[in-house]
Amino acid sequence: MIKRQIETELHQLLTEYPVVTLLGPRQAGKTTLARHVLKNYDYANLEHPETRQYAIDDPKAFLAQFKGKVILDEIQRVPELLSYIQVAVDEKKSNGQFVLTGSHQLALRDAINQSLAGRTCILNLLPLSIAELTGSKLLFDSPEEYIFNGFLPRIYDQQQRPTTAYSNYYQTYIERDVRQLINLKELSLFEKFMKLLAGRVGQLMDYSSLANDVGVSAKTIKHWLSILEASFVIYKLNPYFENFGKRVIKAPKYYFIDTGLLVFLLGIEKPSQVTRDPLVGQLFENLVVMECLKSRTNQGKIANLYFYRDSNGNELDILFQQGRELIAFEIKSSSTYKTHLLKGLKKAAKLIPNISHSYLVYSGEERHFSNQLTALKYNQIGRVFE
Repeated sequence: MIKRQIETELHQLLTEYPVVTLLGPRQAGKTTLARHVLKNYDYANLEHPETRQYAIDDPKAFLAQFKGKVILDEIQRVPELLSYIQVAVDEKKSNGQFVLTGSHQLALRDAINQSLAGRTCILNLLPLSIAELTGSKLLFDSPEEYIFNGFLPRIYDQQQRPTTAYSNYYQTYIERDVRQLINLKELSLFEKFMKLLAGRVGQLMDYSSLANDVGVSAKTIKHWLSILEASFVIYKLNPYFENFGKRVIKAPKYYFIDTGLLVFLLGIEKPSQVTRDPLVGQLFENLVVMECLKSRTNQGKIANLYFYRDSNGNELDILFQQGRELIAFEIKSSSTYKTHLLKGLKKAAKLIPNISHSYLVYSGEERHFSNQLTALKYNQIGRVFE
């Protein structure tokens, strides 16, 4: 099993809270992590029809069968259990009693806030990071290989072919979950939407334009995007516009949580096609943005990631807010350093107050410059957030 960086935070939180809730995409490794780390815990999978029905019909008896600590998998399938879990933890008054996992955060977060406020903390487990793969000596020579292979643990544990794996992942989990959540009747429309969304990765979102191309309303597009975000399929990167007024663009950008799914939707079938794809810059950017996000979530921290763009065309791919300070990132798929790559960072440092350090993230070797500016190889970006 590939060691997950979030393990340290999981162990710590189990000493501080009665309940730890582990959220994340399907197949990201939530169950594997919980069962591997917590071998002394009982386990119940609420995806199993008989187990789920028992929990719905008689929640008290269902919970009473567990004499010790327990992992309840896919808790969003029986949210009614949360009120009974509240009663149980209040009676026992000890930490680490329950570990809950879930793959859809929208309704689940509301239910948790109502029933388990103050009794649980939430950890987000995303697919594998480059650092986690490196720690298990699973390394690639190029970003294109990471982008193509994606980061689902099963691909590496079972040596699955990425294109086939993501095709099955899309059909088995995404289509099923989304159809349940939005009561979708015309699957072809949603497939068209997903492919068009992939083609717009890392771009400013124009809801009306995407709606026109798909053939639905802008309201429907926003609803579908919210469901995909809540299901950990996509990640919304919001603009940073504090104290900048009307000059700043306020439309968000969307990225895919897993680049393997993204390239599958784009019809890419081998790593060499990533390099030749017109979207190679956005694909590389998606890879880096997700590495930043994983670095934060694996520490149990809020992302605090934004991008910056103003009406004059000045932009930064990522702004990381750390207290009162900002760390700026410019992402380029280039493997060769050239001085013009620093142009945007230098200009942004003059426009945006409180930037404490700036990073050019690319495929080349690390370089250090004056004025708190560093060129950093993409597979080392996790160091910035340690």
